Amino acid sequence: MDKNVYKRNEMLAQTVIKGLASRNITGYYAENKDAALRQALALIPEGSTVGKGGCMSAYEIELVDALQKGNYNYLDRDKMDAREGFLAAIDADVFLTSVNAMTDDGILVNIDGNANRVSCIAHGPRKVIFIVGMNKVCGDLDHAMKRARNVAAPINAMRFDVNTPCKKTGKCYDCKTPDTICCQFLITRYSKHKDRMHLILVNDDLGF
Repeated sequence: MDKNVYKRNEMLAQTVIKGLASRNITGYYAENKDAALRQALALIPEGSTVGKGGCMSAYEIELVDALQKGNYNYLDRDKMDAREGFLAAIDADVFLTSVNAMTDDGILVNIDGNANRVSCIAHGPRKVIFIVGMNKVCGDLDHAMKRARNVAAPINAMRFDVNTPCKKTGKCYDCKTPDTICCQFLITRYSKHKDRMHLILVNDDLGF
C-alpha cells in the first residue's frame, strides 16, 4: 500500500472511531492484519461459543484458523444444517461479521439474502465483532448504500450458485428474481446495548 494512502487511512480511522463511539459502538484501529487478529482474540474469551456470518475478512486476518485451533467452541456453519447453524449462532457468546459498507461517522450497512447475518447483528449474540477493511469506509450513507449494492453484492453473487443480473454485469438492477441475495437491508445507526458491538478497522483492503 502506498505510504500516503496508509497515512490517510490511519487519520480517517480516528474520525470513524469517534463516530462509532457516538453510536455506542466501540471502535479499534489495527495497523495491519496481524494487529487485527490480536485485537479480535483479545475480545474473545477462551471457552466462548463463536458464530460467524459470511465474513471473508475473518479468514483474511486468519481469525477463523486461530479459533479452530484454540480453546473456543467455534460454530462451523459449513458442517451444520442451515437452520441448526443459525439458531446456534443467534445464541452465541460472540458473533463475527463485517459490513458491506459503512459511513465515516459510524453508520453500518449490510445486505443479506437469508437474513441469518443481519439477524445476528441486530439481536441475539451477546457480543458482535466486525472486522472491517478501510476500503469499506464511505463518505455518507448514500455512497455506502451504493457500495453495498454495486460492489459487495455483485461480487458476493459471483461466489454463489445464483442467477442474478448483477452476476452477469457487475451492477445492481434492483432485481426481484428468486435468486436475489439482496432480500434484507440492515442499517445500524446506534447500538442499544453498551459493549455489545465492537468494530476493528484494519488499514488494509479486506473483503468485498
